[in-house]
Amino acid sequence: MIVLFDIVLFISSILLIVGLRKLSHPESANNGNKLAALGVGLGIVVAIFYPLETQNNNYLFIGIGLLIGGIIGVISAKKVPMTAMPEMVSLFNGFGGFSAALISLIWLINNNSIGNYTDLTVVLTNLFLGFVAFTGSMVAYGKLSGKLKDKHLQIPYATIVNICLLIVAIGLISFFAYEGKLTTTHLILFTVLSVIYGVTFVAPIGGADMPVVISLLNSLTGITAAISGIMTDNKLMLLGGILVGSSGIILTLLMCTAMNRTLIGVLFGNFSAKKEDAGSNAVYGTIKEISASDLAIQLAYSERVAIIPGYGMAVAQAQKIVKDVENILINKGVELKYTIHPVAGRMPGHMNVLLAEADVSYDKLLDLEESNDYLASTDVAIVVGANDVVNPSAKDDPTSKIYGMPILDVSKTKNVIVLKRSMNAGYAGIENPLFFKDNTKMLFADAKKSLESILGELKNL
Repeated sequence: MIVLFDIVLFISSILLIVGLRKLSHPESANNGNKLAALGVGLGIVVAIFYPLETQNNNYLFIGIGLLIGGIIGVISAKKVPMTAMPEMVSLFNGFGGFSAALISLIWLINNNSIGNYTDLTVVLTNLFLGFVAFTGSMVAYGKLSGKLKDKHLQIPYATIVNICLLIVAIGLISFFAYEGKLTTTHLILFTVLSVIYGVTFVAPIGGADMPVVISLLNSLTGITAAISGIMTDNKLMLLGGILVGSSGIILTLLMCTAMNRTLIGVLFGNFSAKKEDAGSNAVYGTIKEISASDLAIQLAYSERVAIIPGYGMAVAQAQKIVKDVENILINKGVELKYTIHPVAGRMPGHMNVLLAEADVSYDKLLDLEESNDYLASTDVAIVVGANDVVNPSAKDDPTSKIYGMPILDVSKTKNVIVLKRSMNAGYAGIENPLFFKDNTKMLFADAKKSLESILGELKNL
């Protein structure tokens, strides 16, 4: 029987690896997701039976847990709108870390918090990282959903606090492992410390930096899954954790590059270290507006058009209207591309997911470098709900907290049209001088309503 289980685990591992590989391309991502889910499903079946050959009295509790979790997962996945997908990712990621932390707690309880140096180091590290991933993800969820405001999470000298807490945590892990045991009181205090660090780690992070922290927390959860796999001798959990942890680190580094951050800055919560001068956030100039009919004429007679999607498109659920506009313009002989910033939206790949939902062809999506080359020879660039990723302050204003961040340089485009509900600042909380530039015009309204108006005018031309 054990040999059969090992064979099934091997097949599960292959399915998981192939599935994750297919996720690297939108055209194969759907099948990849199904293969990975099948692999994990087989792994769950093995995990249920493998360790319980002499403990079949636990099947009832496992069945109840699977039933409750399955119902919650299905209902949540069906009900969540695409605009709330980043929050859902944070939530599920947090529960993954919480599960790993619980595995460590159970190990310590079953072993009376006694073990050799290596065992205790591994278990306590997993406990710490698990709770950091859990509470950090919960704070990220609160920020993304708007339930937690930055003013509610202000921590004086946050970077120093985070460094001190991390040093204390590492010191306690080393001390307890050296002693070979820890009391119940010590375990409770260490758990509380881990929970607090998860909060203080994410609390200072500004809204514009959330894609980076989500990626990092996802990596932490993968690492805890891998460690839990070692603790429970679950090969599939070990493999899956290594894949998620390593890919999460790679993605974090890519996000850091896209945000002009360093990994050290990420690890110590130093995301928004740059402060703006009191008057640096004030932008003055004359706003020029455009009507939907005038924009439709301009688009119809253009040779090249770029669409720059942002979180405003997600909020308005305007991606399918964008696709309809694309179809009409292509029929009129207009070349159209989507210029995507790596951190547009609230999580890595957010805009790509939305556009894929609207059946936008992947070959029309350009990355940051390709986008800026394309924008330089574009007649009209339509900014659909994006703000910070097109803010020229990142290039021109050394006092701006996004200074140095690579942006979509729409200033190279002949004409820029911004679809925006109001002149409110973006998620980073800073003003955007782009709106006052000579080549920029504004179309104020909900992104979906604006695009529907443009679509109607294009049909009448």
